[in-house]
Amino acid sequence: MERIGVVGCGLMGSGIAEIAARAGADVIVIERDQNAIASGQARIEKSLSRAVASGKVPENEANEARGNLLFSDDFSRLADRELVIEAVAEDESTKVEVFEKLDAVLKDPSAILATNTSSIPIIKLAMVTKRPEQVIGMHFFNPVPVLKLVELISSLLTSAETTTRVTEYATTALKKRVITSPDRAGFVVNALLIPYLLSAVRMLESGFASAEDIDTGMVVGCAHPLGPLALSDLIGLDTTLAVAESLYAEFKEPHMAPPPLLSRMTQAGLLGRKSGQGFYSYKS
Repeated sequence: MERIGVVGCGLMGSGIAEIAARAGADVIVIERDQNAIASGQARIEKSLSRAVASGKVPENEANEARGNLLFSDDFSRLADRELVIEAVAEDESTKVEVFEKLDAVLKDPSAILATNTSSIPIIKLAMVTKRPEQVIGMHFFNPVPVLKLVELISSLLTSAETTTRVTEYATTALKKRVITSPDRAGFVVNALLIPYLLSAVRMLESGFASAEDIDTGMVVGCAHPLGPLALSDLIGLDTTLAVAESLYAEFKEPHMAPPPLLSRMTQAGLLGRKSGQGFYSYKS
């Protein structure tokens, strides 16, 4: 697959677009307006420049990647894409709207629609299209250019051919390590990770320990690269909340229910690194 589309150019979408462009694909990135496009372009440029400065990416490869990227707010530009990866906000109604638009504009009858959702059932998105057998979950991890894992999630209707094609693209072109999951809320990683993060929030909320001690305990005591509260800030507290709500809606397990503190912080716009303030301050 050489003609790739990416819808959304936030933290995840920009990383997906970058690695696809670095892999040599012709990549069209769709955002909602020119301001969002400018932010996405700046995010990709910062990542590429950092990779060049660190010696991880040669300057000529970065320039080739820049040349492989086209940005637009017009969904119809995606008409000839072979694979489109949706990476908009973790909101079911927003993603449904995107999939309806994609299904209408894609002309290639074999084109695949993938979602980077962290938790929303793939079948819900597949069923708003006329090609549910060509809809699959393709869950990347932040930061996308650095972390090697991709979860592939097939719905009950995803065809074996779709799974094979996307697996080959992820492993061969993008050089990712693939694990597979059934279409259950949270899939593999978040079904394990999110309850752990919620436990840390509850511990802080109850006054049992400080944020610093909780995170230091897991970093120094368990050799985790980040403590659970710092990791929640990196993921985004709104995304953490959305995944927790999806897990709880499906399984009704008490340990999957979002703590009130997480809900209140999200309502207050304290979303972690992307807002400058979460459990820690990131303001310069």
